[in-house]
Amino acid sequence: MVSPDVIATVLQTAISLATHSWENGTVAEAILEWDTPSASIWNAPFDESGNIPTLDVSNTPALSYIKPWILTNSVTLMDGEGASGDPASVGTFAIMIGQSEKTYLDAAGRQVDHLLHDVPRWDNDPNGAISHREDKAVLWADFTYMVPPTLAYYAIATSDLELAKQAADQVVKYSEVLAPNGGLWQHIVGPEAQDLGKWSTGNAWAAAGAARVLATLRKSKFDADTKAQQDQLIAIIKGILDGAMALPDGLLPNYLSTENANCPDECFDEISGTALLAATAFRMAKLGPETFGEAYKTWATGKREAIDSHIDTTSGVVAPAVNPLNWHDSTPFTTGSPEGQAFVVLLAAAERDLSS
Repeated sequence: MVSPDVIATVLQTAISLATHSWENGTVAEAILEWDTPSASIWNAPFDESGNIPTLDVSNTPALSYIKPWILTNSVTLMDGEGASGDPASVGTFAIMIGQSEKTYLDAAGRQVDHLLHDVPRWDNDPNGAISHREDKAVLWADFTYMVPPTLAYYAIATSDLELAKQAADQVVKYSEVLAPNGGLWQHIVGPEAQDLGKWSTGNAWAAAGAARVLATLRKSKFDADTKAQQDQLIAIIKGILDGAMALPDGLLPNYLSTENANCPDECFDEISGTALLAATAFRMAKLGPETFGEAYKTWATGKREAIDSHIDTTSGVVAPAVNPLNWHDSTPFTTGSPEGQAFVVLLAAAERDLSS
């Protein structure tokens, strides 16, 4: 296991590289889980009344990092560059800041309202999956990490049980389209940028996002009223992790199956999907040990050891990674992926918290 100082260097590299909305949101989550674990959803952050606590923004690194990026005069929290889901990646942080600065809570409310009422739905079904894109119904696995956790957190902030259930239902609706037979998810389904391959990072986004929603429900005042939704989330997470665990030791490939993937030309082992899937396995081993037992911890430890050997301890760059902006790029990314760097920090935090 590399030292905390090395992980801090990995995190600083992530901070320096992040420019897009989903990168900023993921880096903020990495900062929170690494530097302020008591405030993360994994560690029962709600107060005795089940409400979101008020934190000192200036003394909470994740909040002071993300605050300048958040828009308070828009229906979205950041510029999504055509994506409806990506700006919501900063939603939980807007809600946290909003406990002391109402402008940010109002901004989070506009973001949630926009997602629920303005964004297209799959098959034009008013009860369907919310599109990851603003102008047409396209479902990306990535959405699961960006939107449902924010819906769930806003539900806690507003004491809205039905919204809490909707957060979980969105994960389920996505799984019905991207993984109709269960198990590993396809990456993108729809009329634009379709990728039916089982992209490693997409599966990691899905499993980790579902786990964040599960943790939010389980540690909230809605725990008893959302048991059915929690069971659905557990099954989805388990299906993804079991699919990844069936692959050989070492780093996972960028596509977890050769089905609908241009392998071997575009397939290579890389750190991004590996790190976030392993982080999710550690989180689930603590959150649901009755389902995610020793085999999951052993697997995640092996993946963490593989990643450790790919960290440049001087620069903090972890490589090879998949190109975060072009999943079909056959050239491994070696200069630092903002999301990949953040995933490595999330992995370190998850392993540390497992024994705390």
